[in-house]
Amino acid sequence: MGNLKVLLRNYLSWFTTPTAAITVTDILEILILAFLVYSFLLWVKNTRAWTLLKGIMVLVICVSITYLLHMDTLIFIVNRGIDIAITAAIVIFQPELRRALERIGEKQIVSSLLPIDSNRVTERFSDKTVNEIVKACTEMGKAKTGALIVIEQNVKLDEYERTGIVIDSVVTSQILINIFEHNTPLHDGAVVVRGNRITAATCYLPLSDNMMLSKELGTRHRAGVGISEVTDSLTVIVSEETGAISVAYKGELLRKVSQEELRAQLVMAQNKTSQQKKFRFWKGWNKNEI
Repeated sequence: MGNLKVLLRNYLSWFTTPTAAITVTDILEILILAFLVYSFLLWVKNTRAWTLLKGIMVLVICVSITYLLHMDTLIFIVNRGIDIAITAAIVIFQPELRRALERIGEKQIVSSLLPIDSNRVTERFSDKTVNEIVKACTEMGKAKTGALIVIEQNVKLDEYERTGIVIDSVVTSQILINIFEHNTPLHDGAVVVRGNRITAATCYLPLSDNMMLSKELGTRHRAGVGISEVTDSLTVIVSEETGAISVAYKGELLRKVSQEELRAQLVMAQNKTSQQKKFRFWKGWNKNEI
């Protein structure tokens, strides 16, 4: 009982009023910590880490009880196993940690705060390529021909191209339809599109382990979502069972899109707007900026 009183007294001592005045540095530190905690909780919410975190919380409670009750044998085991537990946690959360770091890298914080004067056109592919992809997906949807088209953006897809067969062809609806036609050598797997060219076909993609995806979805849709989780690519999926067209981007799946919605998604990925950056401390949104 005495140990419990000492523990409570030490815990409550944290809530005593500080004698020193609060400085601007203290306020900045509080804001940074609040942002980090909020980002961590948001990351946990959007990944499978929440389920694992609940298990870790149960273990922490059990360990706390062993310390309170002075269970020496269990405390010895915990002290010897804590390094292994940390390493195991890193291995378990490796996909989520990698994804979080990739999202941080995509934000381009420095260039957003301190842009320099530049006129640039960052068009990834032409309007003709957009029209050909929309036409091919529409025709394959009507014929219920399954298709998986991965459109590269900033992250290179070289490692996935190497799993397939090199094509290096201009993007046309006829070629896409012929590739995914039933019982053809190249119909199984994904097509990778870089710029205005089809670089490879029959490519293997990582499957998503997102448990929130509908059980109605098959391997093709899970592969489309999987590649969008590990890269910034835009993936177009045509269902072989229903002929419905879906779009996967950043781990999110937009199902049963219309022809106009598909075109709008491709135009966003096209990034064709000429951007003029002016030197200013905070970059606002101009009417010509995406």
